[in-house]
Amino acid sequence: MTKLRHILLFFFLFVNGCLWAQQFKGGLQLGLVGSQVAGDLFSGYNKAGISAGGWARLDISTKSAIQMELAYLQKGSRENPDQEKGRFDTYVMRLGYIEMPFLYRFSYSERFVFEAGTGLNFLIHSRETFNGEEISDNPFKGQNLCFLAGLSVNINEHLSINIRTNNSLFSIRKNRVTGDVWRFWNYGQFSDALILSAYYKL
Repeated sequence: MTKLRHILLFFFLFVNGCLWAQQFKGGLQLGLVGSQVAGDLFSGYNKAGISAGGWARLDISTKSAIQMELAYLQKGSRENPDQEKGRFDTYVMRLGYIEMPFLYRFSYSERFVFEAGTGLNFLIHSRETFNGEEISDNPFKGQNLCFLAGLSVNINEHLSINIRTNNSLFSIRKNRVTGDVWRFWNYGQFSDALILSAYYKL
């Protein structure tokens, strides 16, 4: 948890710096998450979750800005029984993270804003079950790094709607497991999420 405390400190120092520069914009964020895990032998963004937190933005030009966020994010995977397709098992992976995205934002127009960056993830809880029985022999990593990209649509001066993809760059597992896939530089299981959020500027 020492690294997490350092991240939190950095976030608050960034916010204070923005306030001091009088270029600070900030607010709250609340979203719905659909997630899956590449390499778990299932497919589809079937695991629902939420995302909630705060954000701080520093404008660096009329078109560009740097944004940092601090949020609670639920990810994972789910497979429900489907007798018509011959599937009778229930599988659920629940992962809860504290995430700190660092984004570059480009204003294409007054209404549309593109964004891309990375996010540091710190696992704070996890649970994995198969047919109601808990699985504990494939531990998850405590930290990860994700690639983020998205689009924001400004509704008015205070409210915007954001759609974002959130994909882990490293395996979420400590060890190799059956079904591992290759991503970038290693085999593993990788979390992928689509997040639809409302951002409110205070």
